[in-house]
Amino acid sequence: MPYKPSKVFSAAIIGLESKIVEVEADVSVGLNSFQIVGLPGKSIEEAKERISSALKNHDFKHPRSFNKRVVINLAPADLKKEGVVYDLPIALSFLLSSEQVRFDPEKYLFVGELSLEGNLRPIKNALSFALLAREANIKHLVIPAQNLKEAALVRGINVLGAATLTDLIRLLEHPKLNAAYDKNDEPFMPYVAPDIDMANISGQHNAKRVLEIAAAGGHNVIMQGPPGSGKTILAKALSGILPQMTREEMIEVTRIYSTVGKIDPNIPLITTRPFRSPHHSSSSSAIIGGGSSMNPGEITLSHRGVLFLDEFPEFHRDVLEALRQPMESGFISVARARGQVNFPARFMLVAAANPCPCGFYNDPEKSCECYGSTLQRYRRKLSGPIADRIDIHAEVPHQQYDVLTSKISGESSEDIRKRVEKASQIQTRRFNGSNTLNNATMGIQQIKSYCDIPLQSEDILRKAVDKDRISARGYHKILKIARTIADLESREKIKTSDIAEAMSYNNSNFG
Repeated sequence: MPYKPSKVFSAAIIGLESKIVEVEADVSVGLNSFQIVGLPGKSIEEAKERISSALKNHDFKHPRSFNKRVVINLAPADLKKEGVVYDLPIALSFLLSSEQVRFDPEKYLFVGELSLEGNLRPIKNALSFALLAREANIKHLVIPAQNLKEAALVRGINVLGAATLTDLIRLLEHPKLNAAYDKNDEPFMPYVAPDIDMANISGQHNAKRVLEIAAAGGHNVIMQGPPGSGKTILAKALSGILPQMTREEMIEVTRIYSTVGKIDPNIPLITTRPFRSPHHSSSSSAIIGGGSSMNPGEITLSHRGVLFLDEFPEFHRDVLEALRQPMESGFISVARARGQVNFPARFMLVAAANPCPCGFYNDPEKSCECYGSTLQRYRRKLSGPIADRIDIHAEVPHQQYDVLTSKISGESSEDIRKRVEKASQIQTRRFNGSNTLNNATMGIQQIKSYCDIPLQSEDILRKAVDKDRISARGYHKILKIARTIADLESREKIKTSDIAEAMSYNNSNFG
């Protein structure tokens, strides 16, 4: 009696997106062979040995001992398949076709790596697979037990986790044993106090004010000042005043970190905004994304959070220029020979730079040692278009001894964060129903609707545009910043003082 072909469902990951893959098995009369077709990668070709050993160690007949021709097809055949997640669906498809097990595979999506002993190893992208199962109306997702909590973050599907192949088959052949993971037991990390509190940073009141405005409205910032003035510690303290993420944002960020395998299996849901600080020697693919595996870069890992670029002008020019598109659109398109992948990149850029290579240009106490040509080359590293996309330019001056040793504490991060949260909630209500997240991402029509300026401010802005040659983007970002300043004070109307303060952040030594 001939064996019938079988089919189970699995998934492929392309960038951050996932697609259904049908894993078909056919056992037929012929020379003893075990073939996997459908554009399998090297790791899938090696799966033959893992699967054979796993089945043997759980008292199943494996393809090489079956004395039959075994063909596994991964469909669609024109999609390149990579990774170890196909071990489990290939093994189950073969067991079904060879009639060693019996269950209905239609309602299941299978992903998992097998060890030689037949244990299920943890995988990456569990959250993406769970989201795909829900979108495809597949009732059950079957994954390794270590990924259970992560996949269970997605509501509307039943997540089944197993530690070994035998345990899993027992669940599949006896559906009454299947139990949904308790979604009420969702792992959640409570708010954690920041490592660096604003109250512990001496002086720099203007820089703290700038960071408060940036956190409230999602504005990009560059801080300029001499070495040791506190630019880096201020940037790190920014994490403690950022508004809390919504659950949708948490899922977005968790999905990204799951893709690169940076998830705690016990507390998989990321609840704090990312803060990424790559070194200035980082390559373009490390920052932007791509490479041989088409992985997300630092701008995607900082999605919904902060990308801090210390020693900003020291980054490669092509890296800085590549930031222009994601700063404008909120995503990055990475095109390689293997295809094109879109990654989310809605980050807040915080940059730090010295005013010149030696760091003491315009310093009242110490003279600059840079030659004119050296200074010009340094400033030109940051192009005008990039500088124009940075909303706030702040000076971080050297602090005097009396300021550094003062026992007077400033406002705590918690107090500042409360104001930021309040302003963020105002923006959430304002932009409800649109794709706009905050004041920094307002379009021209929204600026016209929500940024009415007082008559007294028109002459100031006219002079800035006509005589000081501020660009259209520069004019609009002044209005956005002024809107955020008003929101911090819970005011519906923008004042002339808000415009004046916003304009004071528009000067830069770069560009």
